[in-house]
Parts: sequence; C-alpha cells; structure tokens
Amino acid sequence: MFIARPSNLTSRAQTWSNYKHNNTIKYLIGITPAGAISFLSPGWGGRVSDKQITKESGFLELLEPRDEVLADRGFLIRDELAAYGATLRIPHFTKGKKQLSAQEVDTSRQLSRVRIHVERVIGRWKNFKILQTVIPLSQVDILDDVVIVCGALTNLC
Repeated sequence: MFIARPSNLTSRAQTWSNYKHNNTIKYLIGITPAGAISFLSPGWGGRVSDKQITKESGFLELLEPRDEVLADRGFLIRDELAAYGATLRIPHFTKGKKQLSAQEVDTSRQLSRVRIHVERVIGRWKNFKILQTVIPLSQVDILDDVVIVCGALTNLC
C-alpha cells in the first residue's frame, strides 16, 4: 500500500520500496485453496524483506506438517518452511539452464493455473478504493484494521 512520504528520515528509509519506487507498507497475505483470505500480517515498512515478514509475522506457526505453500520465485523461505514440515512450491525457472524438462514445464503450468486464482483474490481485496489511494500519515496507524476489514469483506463476497 502506498503511503505519504514521511518527514522523519528514519521512517522514510524504513518505508521506501526500491521495487515500487515509493514509500509503502507491505502485508503478507495467505489464501486457502478455496480462495478465502486466511492470513493477513501486520503492516511492515516497504524496505523489509518478504522473508523477514514471513518469519516474524506468526505465519509459520500456523503451518502444519505436509502443508504446501505456493509463492513467487523470489520468495526464498524453503528452509523456514521445512522446519515446520511444510514445503515450498514455486514455478521452475531457466536460470543456469537452456531449457526446462518436460516435467518442470508441466509442474510450472499447474502452479500458474493456481496462481491465477490467488491473483484474483488479491485483486478483489485491493479493489477497495481506500487501499488504492496514497494513505495519509495520519491514517497509517489504523491501516492494519482497514486492511483486515477489507479482507473480511473480500471473503464475504
């Protein structure tokens, strides 16, 4: 979520996202196979890594042995998940290879079909106008509550 530029230099540095080229608050979102939002982390400054949010948000403690977590390629949490008996499923990529094997292509296609549903849920969640605006600094302290309400309304849809 984009936020207004903080005047405090430390806050500005903590919320700056090189990826979005803006000051942001990041959330980790978990979605069930049925398409419901099942986990929303508290907000974190845009500079924090996805790995740190995953480790410190309480998400890992909710996992059960043999759970599978679908994530993007850059989500490097395989070891953290393994400690809880869960596995990471990410699409294969050709880094260091000329071509993927037939099995890798098939697995990547299957994961892509599932990811479409994940992106749809996130799209419905982010479709609330309040989440599409630049959040004023005076409202950042209530943003976690707003995000949770939007998640609950998304599930009700």
